[in-house]
Amino acid sequence: MQWLVYMVRCADGTLYTGITNDVSRRVAEHNGEVSGKDKGAKYTKVRRPVTLVYQQPCADRSAAARAEAALRTLSRQEKLALIESQLN
Repeated sequence: MQWLVYMVRCADGTLYTGITNDVSRRVAEHNGEVSGKDKGAKYTKVRRPVTLVYQQPCADRSAAARAEAALRTLSRQEKLALIESQLN
């Protein structure tokens, strides 16, 4: 099972960071597209729709959690630079 750390851009322009083992499912949950329970994060529920802008594969869940913690310490400008570097 491949774990990833990801960032989504919310409709208001803010960035949300999380970890998952199925990024397409998780983005769909954030957007409220999964039937049944609303499993999106509280933060993204009021900032829909969200768009995937960054993902980084990690060795395991623990590594993904550490990568998420590191990403959350970055400034907005640093996060935007990271997103831009992945596009190139």
